[in-house]
Amino acid sequence: MNAAAVPMRLALVGNPNSGKTALFNQLTGSRQKVANYAGVTVERKEGRLIAPSGRQYAVLDLPGAYSLHPASLDEAIARDVCRGFYPGEPAPDALVCVVDATNLRLHLRFVLELREIGKPMVVALNMADAARRRGIVIDVDALQRELGVPVVETVAVRSGGANALVAALDRMDAAAPPPQKRLAAHDHDGAVDADALHAETRRLLALAVTMPRRTARIDDALDRWLLHPVFGLLALAVVMFLIFQAVYAWATPMMDTIDAGTAWLGDWVGASMPEGPLNSLLVNGIIAGVGGVIVFLPQILILFAFILALEESGYLPRAAFLLDRMMAAAGLSGRSFIPLLSSFACAIPGIMATRSIQDPRDRLATIMVAPLMTCSARLPVYALLIGAFIPQQQVWGVFNLQGLVLFALYMAGILSALAVSWVMKKWRRDKSEHALLLELPSYRLPHPRDLLIGLYERAMIFLKRVGGIILALTVLLWFLLSFPAAPPDAVGPAIDYSFAGRIGHAMTAIFAPIGFNWQICIALIPGMAAREVAVSSLATVYALSAADDDAAAQALSPLIADGWSLATALSLLVWFIYAPQCLSTLATIRRETNSWKQVAISAGYLFALAYLASLITYQVAVALGAG
Repeated sequence: MNAAAVPMRLALVGNPNSGKTALFNQLTGSRQKVANYAGVTVERKEGRLIAPSGRQYAVLDLPGAYSLHPASLDEAIARDVCRGFYPGEPAPDALVCVVDATNLRLHLRFVLELREIGKPMVVALNMADAARRRGIVIDVDALQRELGVPVVETVAVRSGGANALVAALDRMDAAAPPPQKRLAAHDHDGAVDADALHAETRRLLALAVTMPRRTARIDDALDRWLLHPVFGLLALAVVMFLIFQAVYAWATPMMDTIDAGTAWLGDWVGASMPEGPLNSLLVNGIIAGVGGVIVFLPQILILFAFILALEESGYLPRAAFLLDRMMAAAGLSGRSFIPLLSSFACAIPGIMATRSIQDPRDRLATIMVAPLMTCSARLPVYALLIGAFIPQQQVWGVFNLQGLVLFALYMAGILSALAVSWVMKKWRRDKSEHALLLELPSYRLPHPRDLLIGLYERAMIFLKRVGGIILALTVLLWFLLSFPAAPPDAVGPAIDYSFAGRIGHAMTAIFAPIGFNWQICIALIPGMAAREVAVSSLATVYALSAADDDAAAQALSPLIADGWSLATALSLLVWFIYAPQCLSTLATIRRETNSWKQVAISAGYLFALAYLASLITYQVAVALGAG
């Protein structure tokens, strides 16, 4: 068999913030697939690289790790895959250790650990251009000679920035003997002696690296402001505020275009088909329901774009450092910031990201409050209600009133999470404090290609949800709303006689004190499977319960604006701050905690908070004349 036809398996491994994923994107481009490692929820990325020589490579982007002595699940997976011990995962033929050329003091230690595995390896000095700009001089030949493995410079964010790495891989023989330069190891587990690692790292730095100063001037200048206990927190507040303003202001033109396209498609399909159940299913069920969710894709992508840009820029760890003292007072740690920020997009990856929190107590607290972060699935509901009941006007001639209301909803979730974690801290037995240790990476400009790839992946995840569970639930809801048909002597709307109508009317006995009508009660049921479905459910309910075709064709926002009181709208907004996000979130809590008890506690306290907060909101609003 032609050797070139058998892909060589490469494992990209390195510290977090080394630019490893950017290098993976550079090497593989669009030839990527994302899944999970067998038995766990850690994301697994694999791609294909075809070198100019024609040689093929299967490239695996391993989770970031600081050491082969794992302190988290991510590090344990990286270690086991590198050594060929992970179940169901083929052993890599070679390792590519990606290091930050501007921070070799930290990254070289991991290179030495990886070398001891004994596999063929290439060291990629990533961000070599940034190192040169800072006056850092690296003697690549000396470093290569002392390590005993190929060392090449890469610039992952620049076109052609990985050419030297690909050339080095083409010269590599996977069957070559392992590196001969080894360090002293403990006999009982083969682990390299820590003192020997530190000593060898210091020797390599003295021999091959000339540092003009320990950090770059620009980093120092920015950190003086962005890490300041007062100005830094103000800057973080401004960043978060601008994000929520942009979610509304920037997305409106794109949302209007999608909304107009959905309305046109519904009218065209409705006019092209004879009246009957199929027409109703397509127009009122699928198009109205799914279209009511897709319209919010621009807002979700804008939110994701900001989160990805902040992550790529190196700012997120600094935000974690800034918030550590405040979060510690509430029973969390600065490491909780990134999982909680990820939960603004979706609680599922946010909860999964808690694996980076080493302290089990802090990890559990973060998991339990992550559903209180306002996920992107809540945006459709917020946007619908804010658009219907909050006027679009300027405040102080600068701020958008609707954006201010959205910001207030997000802040309510954040403050509630801090309050809940504070209560948990008071109840737990272990009240000791744990110091936060973080690497603060150098600032860098996010590369547009990496942002686009990240946005594309998240858009596909969202659209698959729309085409999968949301479509299925929309069709199911249409069936419940349409059957059984009203009897010939019926005097009320046909929907009152349907399965869904009966369920909704029965539920009003429980939800009437918080102002929910039967249409809202119906939407709450499929909304538990996916929050986005609440909007499509309302669209389906109102399309089918309208008095005539003209009313059915109206937009959902004016319908609820005419039919609901302000008190009801405010109550529903508050409900969605606290109610459990979706069944998938609860399933993720079960996987991550391995405890049904924690799932029950999470769902129970969230439902209790939602009902109590909505009850207070509705009753106060009615008392003030908003009912």
